[in-house]
Amino acid sequence: MERSVTVATPSGSRRSPRSGVAPQQADATVRRRRRRLIGLLVLVLVLLASVLASIAIGSKPIALADVWHALATPTGTEDDIVIGSLRVPRTMLGLVVGISLGVAGALMQGHTRNPLADPGLLGVNQGAAFAIVLSIFMLRTDDIYTLVWFGFAGALVATVAVFALGSVGRGGPTPVTLALAGAAISALLYALTSALVLLDAQSLEAFRFWRSGSLAGRDPEIVLQVLPFLVAGLVLALVNSPGLNALSLGEDVARSLGQSVMLTRVVGIAAVTLLTGAAVSACGPIGFVGLVVPHMARAITGPDYRWLLPYSGLLGAIMLLVADVVGRVVARPGELQVGIMLALVGAPFFLVLVRRRRLVRL
Repeated sequence: MERSVTVATPSGSRRSPRSGVAPQQADATVRRRRRRLIGLLVLVLVLLASVLASIAIGSKPIALADVWHALATPTGTEDDIVIGSLRVPRTMLGLVVGISLGVAGALMQGHTRNPLADPGLLGVNQGAAFAIVLSIFMLRTDDIYTLVWFGFAGALVATVAVFALGSVGRGGPTPVTLALAGAAISALLYALTSALVLLDAQSLEAFRFWRSGSLAGRDPEIVLQVLPFLVAGLVLALVNSPGLNALSLGEDVARSLGQSVMLTRVVGIAAVTLLTGAAVSACGPIGFVGLVVPHMARAITGPDYRWLLPYSGLLGAIMLLVADVVGRVVARPGELQVGIMLALVGAPFFLVLVRRRRLVRL
């Protein structure tokens, strides 16, 4: 008759060699998964509240009953136009852009192993800025739909150039070479952009507004234009998460686990390019979301990117929408652009995160 054998574990528990997992460890895993799922549900509820606040609150006070009327049965009144044509598109843009920047920031910090990395590290922001200013300077156009496409193309070209430059050498692209290449390309594009805006007043005026980062003045067409790229970027990000978990253990360990380091890097960089390029081209460079949000998510979920990416996306959307609402309220009847609000709030908050060293170790 076969006898069962138990083996003592370092923690003092006993496990069966067939199961391979101590009951206490299995219970801890289940509890951790349950906490993460509950956390996701809580963030979804907070995000829904942020969306409702973004629609209901603005520089023009509108009663909640009128807000509901504008959403359910609009009749063409002034309040209906404000809600349907201004606030709803602005909220939807803030929702998708916040998710995109949060996920892109988590990917960038994971691939570069740099806690101070943000989505603009690959030259995406400067590439979009240069392309937009160049289109205004040469084509004499200020059509927002045209500028979005030029901005996305510039972001894409800049990222490809950074990746190509960072891949030179026997070792291929590494976090260090990508960061150095991104800094070099960004400096070059910034110098060219500055030269163009100094030569042309129209380019300077358009660049000044775009540079501040804003959700204002966008309509549903802008959201529909960038949405396919954002969805594609999010899909690539989710596909990239298992490989990024392996890379966090070191490239040698990742290879021993059967991961293709080059393929993982390419997929991750493609996701960052799609997410950041579309977001930046639509509403300008919005800082601190991609930098701060991944640290907040990592403090809750730990280093597992299968959970870190969804948390980062939800937190990014919440942070962007709340900052936009506050910017509308504090300067009534005018408003502060969301990029300015995030800088005012994000800088001191990030300093607090940096002082807590355990949150910035990758």
